[in-house]
Amino acid sequence: MGADLQSNTYLSPGIQAMLPFLYAAWSDRHLSVPEIQSLRREAGKLPFLTEEDRQILSDWSDPVHPPSRERFQQWLTSGRRAAEDLPEDRTASLAELGIWLGLAAEDEPEAKTTFWQEQLPALHQIEAGLGGIREDTYRALFPQYDQREKLHEAIRESTVDPAELQRILEGDHAATIARVREILLRPSFERTTLRIKEDYREQVLRWCKELAREGIGALSYPREYGGQDSMADYAAAFETIAYHDLSLTIKFGVQFGLWGGAIYNLGTKRHHDAYLEATGKLELPGCFAMTETGHGSNVRGLETTAVYDHENRELIVHTPSVAAGKEYIGNAMHSRMAAVFCQLIVNGESHGVHAVVVPIRDESGHTLAGIRVEDNGYKLGLNGVDNGRLWFDQVRVPVDNLLDKYGGIDEEGRYVSPIESASRRFFTMLGTLVGGRVFVPRAGLSAAKSALAIAVRYGLRRRQFPSESMRSETIILDYPNQQRRLLPLVAKAYAVQFGLDHLLDRYVSRTEEEMREIEAMAAGMKSYATWFATAAIQECREATGGKGYLAENRFADLKADTDIFTTFEGDNTVLMQLLAKSLLTEFNKSFQEDGNIAVLKYLGRRVTTIVTEQNPYVVRQTDREHLENRSFYVSAFHFRARRLLSTLGSRLRAYIKGGMSSYQAGLLCQTHMIKAAEAYVEQLVLDESLKRVEMVREQQHLSDGLEPSDGTAATTADLLEKVITLYAAHTIEGHAAWYLESGYISGQKSKAVRKLVDILCAELRPEAGALVDGFGIPDGLLGAPIAL
Repeated sequence: MGADLQSNTYLSPGIQAMLPFLYAAWSDRHLSVPEIQSLRREAGKLPFLTEEDRQILSDWSDPVHPPSRERFQQWLTSGRRAAEDLPEDRTASLAELGIWLGLAAEDEPEAKTTFWQEQLPALHQIEAGLGGIREDTYRALFPQYDQREKLHEAIRESTVDPAELQRILEGDHAATIARVREILLRPSFERTTLRIKEDYREQVLRWCKELAREGIGALSYPREYGGQDSMADYAAAFETIAYHDLSLTIKFGVQFGLWGGAIYNLGTKRHHDAYLEATGKLELPGCFAMTETGHGSNVRGLETTAVYDHENRELIVHTPSVAAGKEYIGNAMHSRMAAVFCQLIVNGESHGVHAVVVPIRDESGHTLAGIRVEDNGYKLGLNGVDNGRLWFDQVRVPVDNLLDKYGGIDEEGRYVSPIESASRRFFTMLGTLVGGRVFVPRAGLSAAKSALAIAVRYGLRRRQFPSESMRSETIILDYPNQQRRLLPLVAKAYAVQFGLDHLLDRYVSRTEEEMREIEAMAAGMKSYATWFATAAIQECREATGGKGYLAENRFADLKADTDIFTTFEGDNTVLMQLLAKSLLTEFNKSFQEDGNIAVLKYLGRRVTTIVTEQNPYVVRQTDREHLENRSFYVSAFHFRARRLLSTLGSRLRAYIKGGMSSYQAGLLCQTHMIKAAEAYVEQLVLDESLKRVEMVREQQHLSDGLEPSDGTAATTADLLEKVITLYAAHTIEGHAAWYLESGYISGQKSKAVRKLVDILCAELRPEAGALVDGFGIPDGLLGAPIAL
């Protein structure tokens, strides 16, 4: 064995074994610092290397003195010759090739076989440590590459079971999600392309009624009204429905979440008894009539009025102008009832915005007197949702139709409320909107997951463009640029999921005192997640080329249907400003309450940052161990969030002290506010993602203590750690200019972060299929032929 190889070499067995790694490391004609460190660190542990071998290896891995073209070609030739003799039961990996070369160079190879086989795990470790090895490097070394197992499973195949990832993502709601999936996979939910909006709307209405019959719509309602009293299960159902059809998702959300939510959250027991059970069964279709054409996000400025007539104990609901009409109301063309938000006027005094239940159609579907309804017509997407406009002309309803949990009218005709402050009462009532901002981003994320699953699966099948060293075309996900386009998005999808889960937990277990904080958090997470969804879907469409442009592969619908997600339930730009204002309020409040102590703490954090994070060594530190360490990227996220918020406060304060109104100062700082809000959300998402990783690790430790484990969960935790590290590195890379301007990183470190993103993408490439399968989207719901 190996006689020809031995006769052609003057190198020791140890150096022979390292030749494939040297070739791979230098294959792009540049050896990075992390690659040098990985080679030297791991090689230092190898028992088959002599001191002379280590010196040779050090010389040949010196970035200042790259190998000559002749030496580089000798390494390739030696490796290819050995690969030709590599037994068929050996995989095409650098580690296996190194063992074969080392063994072939021994004087008595048969006596050394066991010793060299024992070195295989260590060489696999070095191979993994190099990271980012291109497929053409492997093809150059292995002439029979396409006739044998492509690469070692540690390099190419997933190390985790997708079902384990799915279990982590679904958590305690797996049973609800499975039940909803089962319903959506029935023949009655088969998708058909209906271009006429009325046909599409009727199909969506039928689907919605079937879900209602199965009790899915009422999941969040009390058991006495046919529900399960579980807001979290409702959220799980909502995001699962979004894998099927987004028009159905929005119709479902309007009927059971907005209309039903208004009745439940703003009404009292008499309203619950009158409407809730019928709403959950979709026997009583309703809509949520808040937004007006002339006011958009300015809910305080709504013009529609509800004037109390004490003599008849009635409310007179009226739209004073065309611009005051209710705009873009979902379920408007099918509803019999509307929760109308209007200015409540009692005895000539306005008590702010309240909700009134107003019948708009009879049981036969005929529009009632005083009600004017217009169809919004065709839209860019979501044409299965019956959006319309509503106007009210002196419509009289009983005073009992006022949803009076937070403000009502007593028997004497006086306005009464358990909340004295009009401002606090207004924001408490608007809590009904928070639910929408909690649920909508989950649907948007489901759409992004669908797009990513389609694009990644296609990328694992489609081949394109051979090179001189390749006998067949390359799988497109093996191209570094394709990995760069898709894998950071997959990583971000996981991170956003963990952030949204935290928001949902806070919302479900909320107290009244926490609502302002949760509302601000929901505003930021809704914006961040829906902006991500639209960007991810577009990138996935482009990454699938002409196939992605075909309607059958669903990107057309996903793009069109999610586009509105960035502006409904609140325009994202406005919501991010709302979050920034909330953060500033809390920031200023902490200084006012804690006085000098708060100032000292703030200054102490700044000094600590300068000493530990912005000293010249750390600013320039580029080794991979440092860049992948949580202490680096968590600190970087927190630094950005703190700095942007504190400088925003300083700018606003300076403008106002200079005589400018707070409104004008806010306009000048608007873009700064949005960036500060973005930094807060990214910090939140990262922190919650790392907490989830630790939960997985703890579960594995408990499992190990109770029963034998196959190591799956530990591997899953390691994978999730790497996924979140990619999210963190890619986010820092996206803000590289800001970090450079702030003196937090050097240009050299910025390049190292970029390189780390490349390496992590390459290392996660074998896991790509498992990561998107972990989303748990069945083929029947995914639907795209290129992904099946």
